[in-house]
Amino acid sequence: MYGSIYLNKGEEKVKLALIDNDGTAVSRLLTDQLNATPMIEIIPASNISEAQEKMYHGEVEGYFYIQKDLEKYILSQKQANVNLVLNASRFLPSSDLLSTVTKVCLTVGAGVRKTYFNKQGMGEDESMKMTNPINMDYRPLYNSSMTYGSFLLPGLLAIILQQTLLIGVAAGFTSEREENKLSQLYQISGFNISKLIFGKAILYLCIFMIFGMFFTIVNFSVFGVTVRGSFLDLAFITAVFISSVIILGMLIGSFFRSKLFAFQVLVFSSYPIFLITGYSMPYQSLPSAIQVMSDLLPTSPFLKMYISIVQAGGSLVDNINSVIHLLILLLILLVLLILRIQYILKHDRNSRKREDF
Repeated sequence: MYGSIYLNKGEEKVKLALIDNDGTAVSRLLTDQLNATPMIEIIPASNISEAQEKMYHGEVEGYFYIQKDLEKYILSQKQANVNLVLNASRFLPSSDLLSTVTKVCLTVGAGVRKTYFNKQGMGEDESMKMTNPINMDYRPLYNSSMTYGSFLLPGLLAIILQQTLLIGVAAGFTSEREENKLSQLYQISGFNISKLIFGKAILYLCIFMIFGMFFTIVNFSVFGVTVRGSFLDLAFITAVFISSVIILGMLIGSFFRSKLFAFQVLVFSSYPIFLITGYSMPYQSLPSAIQVMSDLLPTSPFLKMYISIVQAGGSLVDNINSVIHLLILLLILLVLLILRIQYILKHDRNSRKREDF
């Protein structure tokens, strides 16, 4: 349900006020080209003050001002100016408007210049070279539509999978501590902590592997996200990741004595975890202390591999450092959990002895 917010992935028809003080064929062509793009809906304005009022009241996301004598300057080979003013308090509309307006202005300007050179007697090839001496072949890879939804959805679904598991495991373990059932589980497992952990983890692992495959097969199909890599590689890293989150959830849950308090704390951990993993903000741009915190979470190496396999068609070999990182975290968390359970069981035994005494 949450992912359905980004079902359309990209926005369309962002409103942009336009003031045309030139009123020539070139300015009308520029206006028509802007309005013809799927990204922009032109809202006419008689002057800058009216356009500013529309932007201040949220009716448009900015305004485009075409200065007088635009056509005359272009045809006389002089620099012609247009002004784009955007409301940058919202990232996506301002960014999309800027990129679209820039492309249209360059295209229209180049077309007018080419027509001018043709009228001067130049051939098609010569006029094209004069108009556009450097031709940039721009090819976005993986997220070819360049939409925010295509970028966000794979990581978002992974975070949802993690948080539902983390909250459930931690709250469940806290509940057993709260109801003094941990010693009973220890006895049932034959006084073997490893069996206790495995017994609790195996059910969560099976259920959430099903969830993970459901996300990959069903949700990705519904949202139009293509898995470019191997499903076996994806299943392997998902299994290791889920195992790490299960152990982490038990470890976190062992420090709470109230299930409600554990739930309240972990519910508010979702967004901070998402921010420090380096998914929404490049890892190298994070402060050093945040990078250290990020490296201590299994989410960070998993998202690197997950996005590489899903979007870039990578493999386990391509992400071997992240695979090793995730496996080391799993081992460390497992050792810490065993030591923590040993401490809890010992503490509970001592408490019962004091009560009996």
